[in-house]
Amino acid sequence: MQQTSHDRYHSPAADIDGRAAWLRLAVALALGTIGGVGMWSVVVVMPAVQADFGVGRGEASLPYTLAMLGFAGGGVLMGRISDRFGIMAPVIGGSLLLGTGYALAAAAPSILVFALAHGLLIGLGSAAVFGPLLAHVSFWFDRRRGIAVAIAASGNYLAGAIWPQIVRFSLDSLGWRTTHLVIAVSVVVLMVPLALLLRRRPPVAEVGAAALARSASPAALGLSPNMLTVLLAIAGIACCVAMSMPQVHIVAYCADLGYGVARGSEMLSLMLAFGIISRVASGFVADRIGGLATLLLGSTLQGLALVLFLTSDALTPLYIFSILFGLFQGGIVPSYAIIVREYFAPGEAGTRVGIALMATLLGMAFGGWISGVIYDITRSYQAAFVNGILWNLVNLAIVGWLLMRRERLAKA
Repeated sequence: MQQTSHDRYHSPAADIDGRAAWLRLAVALALGTIGGVGMWSVVVVMPAVQADFGVGRGEASLPYTLAMLGFAGGGVLMGRISDRFGIMAPVIGGSLLLGTGYALAAAAPSILVFALAHGLLIGLGSAAVFGPLLAHVSFWFDRRRGIAVAIAASGNYLAGAIWPQIVRFSLDSLGWRTTHLVIAVSVVVLMVPLALLLRRRPPVAEVGAAALARSASPAALGLSPNMLTVLLAIAGIACCVAMSMPQVHIVAYCADLGYGVARGSEMLSLMLAFGIISRVASGFVADRIGGLATLLLGSTLQGLALVLFLTSDALTPLYIFSILFGLFQGGIVPSYAIIVREYFAPGEAGTRVGIALMATLLGMAFGGWISGVIYDITRSYQAAFVNGILWNLVNLAIVGWLLMRRERLAKA
């Protein structure tokens, strides 16, 4: 029997921007931090796995690429499940997928099995605590939607700041296989109880009309909804191909330079820790200047940081560049979710957010892989950084064009 609006969204409208909303945001942030391990553990263990299986850097990058592909497709799938059954079901399912995936990865006899575990299970499981949670949180906020979405998205970066250090210490003392078993148990034990706190549905029914009245539409940019979605997807792929170069390969880059995995892991954690600052700040900025302008600002600064990586490979500058990269690019991905909420009706938010975030993850997947291939060809990461800069220019061109089009149409 079909659920009615009252059955599906029974919370009072007073919960919007209220205490219940902020408590839910705290739970979402915790889940994103725990479940986000699926995006970052493989970056730290990459050198150890490469040595154990005796493969090249391109092959060793394949697990990360498949994890991102699983994350990308899983965001849409988990979003649909959330739309139908509520957010609790995909989060519990995601925790079980993560646990199974890490257990399988621990026993993997080859790089192919290790990669498939990341693509079919780990990436899919992590997807439940990113896109679907961002869309879910956005329905609990109105005036503070930008900052709320940004905080929820910060769980992914908190995971990147915390998990690489946990994985590195465990890797040194237990080895990569036992480390994966520890993660398998941890995610299930921690995530399932938190998921049970998300049983209530968001109170969007009471405020849907008001939110729709305040929303612009793709027509404000002179575009059809599907055309705007396609352009945002292309922009998302481009910016995240650029973003993936330092995030995926900084540990391996430091190992190649003779600084060791520990230094690279520290740079990755610093990059993502400062990315949290950027991500939260972008929410405040977006609430004032809008998602498109925030995206343009973040993309411009990200390009600058990538250029800096070309100027020196000394240890201290690499630490500084990693911090700056985190500060500059952290707000890029949540900007897409904010843009969707600005230019599409609330009823389309889940699907459009899923597509936009899927595109960014496809960019991360392709970028992580192609950077490894470029390294194998050139035996240097310099060309990989240049590749990232060129993709970043594509993103700047699309977002800049959309902003100019909006301003021109507004004056017409």
